[in-house]
Amino acid sequence: MPNIIMAEALPDYKLCLEFEDGIKGQVYLSNFKGKGVFEYWNKVDNFLKVYVTNNGSIVWTYDIEIDLLNCYLKITNQTFEEYAHN
Repeated sequence: MPNIIMAEALPDYKLCLEFEDGIKGQVYLSNFKGKGVFEYWNKVDNFLKVYVTNNGSIVWTYDIEIDLLNCYLKITNQTFEEYAHN
């Protein structure tokens, strides 16, 4: 799995991500807003507080983290099976 090097929050609950292998793209997270721990995003300013940790995780708070592999698969338009065979 390539390491994440940049995560930037954009309007409408989108994330712009860049990976160490040069892959860049956006993922849309509005479907999570207001659900469970993602109620934190009900204030748009909270969504904008995304950061990448030292261990390469995409987080907002200690209990809000987005799965890196799923983001990578969405951006590259691959299934897990396709990714695993490369």
